[in-house]
Amino acid sequence: MTYRHLDLERDGHLAYVSLNRPDVRNAFNAELIDELTDCFQQLRQDSALRAVVIGGAGKVFCAGADLNWMRDAIDQSEDANREGARRMAAMFRAIDEAPFPVIGRVQKAAFGGGLGIVSVCDVVVADEEATFSFSETKLGLAPAVIAPFAMRKIGVAQARRYFLTAEVFSANEAKRLELVHEVCDADDLDDVVASFTKRFLKNGPQAVREAKAHIRRMVEMSVDEAIEDSAGQIAGLRTSPEGQEGVRAFLEKRTPSWAITDDDDD
Repeated sequence: MTYRHLDLERDGHLAYVSLNRPDVRNAFNAELIDELTDCFQQLRQDSALRAVVIGGAGKVFCAGADLNWMRDAIDQSEDANREGARRMAAMFRAIDEAPFPVIGRVQKAAFGGGLGIVSVCDVVVADEEATFSFSETKLGLAPAVIAPFAMRKIGVAQARRYFLTAEVFSANEAKRLELVHEVCDADDLDDVVASFTKRFLKNGPQAVREAKAHIRRMVEMSVDEAIEDSAGQIAGLRTSPEGQEGVRAFLEKRTPSWAITDDDDD
């Protein structure tokens, strides 16, 4: 897969996706949105993938919407704007519903739609100088398209503040809001991201995918439904080749055959 505004690199069971519009701080336009959607739709077909890292080329992760794209949008009809918003929502959904873990690598800034990407990653690592903002109301707009995804991360109480104020907040505040999981020195960003990819490589690939899918299902289930779904899931995993190998390896104090490790791993 080759794209104009994305870099995609495959390294064994891992993939690295990088927004590649550094001259505009990786801001979104229609083409980047469509490419990112297609990229994740294609990657989801690859059963060998254990994790995907998404980052941004250059100094900034993602500054939100491209100015020229926004300029075009204000001259378009309401119907055309509605369709554009649906396409952007489809992009976030493609990342959100990816069956494999998605790790966000955030440097310097994630504003507007960039925070939408942060919201749909399973793990987010940010450098300590990174700043964040739901910046849309400064433009007379609203963080509407990212809202279904961002609110699941930060909740209604925090959305009522940060969606409305459009204030800029720090990486540590983003961690407090649970948008970010780890904050580190910029020089350590790749090492911290790698610490998570190593974890995913050591875990059962089917189990990780099942766990992610289970989390998504449980959010919308009643307690009775969740219990029944959980029973079915664990029964299926326990009787699967991967599950049986994992339990036997634990009992026999050895590494499972499906685990990918190196000599430096714990």
